[in-house]
Amino acid sequence: MEQSGCRRRLDRRGSDVNHMKTAIQVLDAFENIRRAQRAGVYAPHKPLLILLALARVQRGEPRQVEFAVIDAPLKQLLTEFGPSGAAKSRHYPFWHLATDGRGMLWDLSGPREILKRNAGATPSLGELREHHIKAGFPSDIDDALRHVPGLIQAVASRTLETYFPSTIHGDIVATLGLDLDGANDLREDATAASDYATAERRKRDPAFRDRVLRAYEYRCCVCGFDLRIGHTPAGLEAAHIQWHHVGGPDIESNGLSLCALHHKLFDLGVFTVEPAQHRVIFSQHAISGGRGMQGELQFHGRAIQAPQHASLLPAPQFLAWNAKWVFKAPARPMVQDTATPRAAH
Repeated sequence: MEQSGCRRRLDRRGSDVNHMKTAIQVLDAFENIRRAQRAGVYAPHKPLLILLALARVQRGEPRQVEFAVIDAPLKQLLTEFGPSGAAKSRHYPFWHLATDGRGMLWDLSGPREILKRNAGATPSLGELREHHIKAGFPSDIDDALRHVPGLIQAVASRTLETYFPSTIHGDIVATLGLDLDGANDLREDATAASDYATAERRKRDPAFRDRVLRAYEYRCCVCGFDLRIGHTPAGLEAAHIQWHHVGGPDIESNGLSLCALHHKLFDLGVFTVEPAQHRVIFSQHAISGGRGMQGELQFHGRAIQAPQHASLLPAPQFLAWNAKWVFKAPARPMVQDTATPRAAH
């Protein structure tokens, strides 16, 4: 016998089940997921599932969908934008999102014997497929997303800003086919929620970029790119080694001066920097096509161009975080050393 409704929501929805939520209520529900994020842990499973579900709503697809239908696209998202091995646990967000947002954000349906399980008894990939478990946003949230102009875009934009570095927002959006135009078209009642959420986010140090670029003498520490327009560096960016939104501090030892290309590749996990000799290590998943070692892979095994002082070198704990949560393991075999860091003074 099939039962509809999330495990934690069966007795709490009451008479509101058919009432469309306001924009501010929807934004507040999604905001509650963010507070569950543990410091220092990159956990993109639920955010990517939410973005995938938002894209379905935007395309006018049915409210609920079987896990088997979204299994492949969710696996692709986690493979491309999650830590190494993240796709292996792709069934976890599909099941556990039902307990987030005060239990009012995700609606599961399927056989009663599966839904009555404790929250920690996660069905396997095979069980979700075999029992045709479906999920989606509850009717009240789904209706609001479909009828309040700009709400889908606002939720998607804030999810991207909260969980992912800006360098890969465009890649995620393109993969999903999301249209983010109109994110500012919300009614006034959503403005307060947006302002509140912005105020609660950890503030960035506006001087971080200049300090990191200055430490590396205004050049990319991987390829040496140092173009200026007049006195202004062009195409140079300060990359966080441990991302800011997961607790990475705005200090030089957590920063690298990178050109726009290498910043994006770094945040996609294409390469990392090993802590012993600060050599650039490329992933085996990085394929350079016909350019081969004359392309980006020429930097594999080479040391970064060191900053002006040893105290400004990347700290081991931040490099370890990046290797664990961002880098797409396994690493390419190490080639013979071709460079050593310029001595720091």
